[in-house]
Amino acid sequence: MARRRLDQLLKFRQLRMTEALVRHQSLTRAAAALGLSQPALTKAIRELEALMGEPLFQRHARGMRPTAAGLVVAQYARAALADLNRLEETLDLENGPGLGPVAVGALPVAAVGLMPAVINRARAELPALHIRLVEGRTEALLAQLEAGEVDLVVGRLYAPLAPDGLIREALYAEPISVMARVGHPLHRLRRPTVKDLAAFDLILPSFSQRIGQDTEDFMAAIGLQPTPGAIRSTSRGFIREMLLASDMITVMPRIVMGGDLLRGQARVISVAAPAMPRPAGVITNPRHGAPSGAQMLIRLIRETITDLAQSGDLDITK
Repeated sequence: MARRRLDQLLKFRQLRMTEALVRHQSLTRAAAALGLSQPALTKAIRELEALMGEPLFQRHARGMRPTAAGLVVAQYARAALADLNRLEETLDLENGPGLGPVAVGALPVAAVGLMPAVINRARAELPALHIRLVEGRTEALLAQLEAGEVDLVVGRLYAPLAPDGLIREALYAEPISVMARVGHPLHRLRRPTVKDLAAFDLILPSFSQRIGQDTEDFMAAIGLQPTPGAIRSTSRGFIREMLLASDMITVMPRIVMGGDLLRGQARVISVAAPAMPRPAGVITNPRHGAPSGAQMLIRLIRETITDLAQSGDLDITK
């Protein structure tokens, strides 16, 4: 087969266009995101398909669907563009003190429960470390880690459906707990029962399908049913306000309320429950390696977890 000479003919703008079209699967939306006209985008994609020697997209009633070749090109495009962005960020820091940028992917629970304490520690100990935090769900963040768009992922360690070559290091746990504001009537009881809990309305998380399912499994294990007045929300801020300003109680990973537990604004309600391991930690990609800044940040994550694990209600030991 004749070589395509991509190293000589392929342009970064073509990679950016391909990635945008795969992401949006619509000429209209992709062109708008790129600041191009639809004819210009169509022409550029046709030129790229001619260079590749095969179609990258197929038109259908709802837009543009990538072919198998289109998905492969988009995968490499994301990796190449991530490397280019990282080069640009590093050059921006060339004339000033810095350790280079670190892109951290954080699952929702880790983003609100762990990373604020980690970043505050980094600001105090490594002020020259530039951190960019990207919150997302597992599948999206692992795809970004594969492509080199983030240097590490922090959060719940779900078992992969198939071997992916990523390194998962368990550092802590995200146990599900029942929690209420300080001064809540349930805290006056020495050993609250499920019947005691059922007297109060629930405010429950729906940050992701997996967290929602884990919460449901915990409630089923202790025999707690949602009350008619129960509320579900994707907003941690809303849940927090409702919890601290009312007699509602919540069931979710305790680290989500980590700041409030440490400040004494909320407390865990001890309820007899079966062990439900929920390991969490750091995921890295050995194919890309971890830059020095990322290695320093992982050290700070370990140190922060050690401190948090010694704080009573916020025990997050593995």
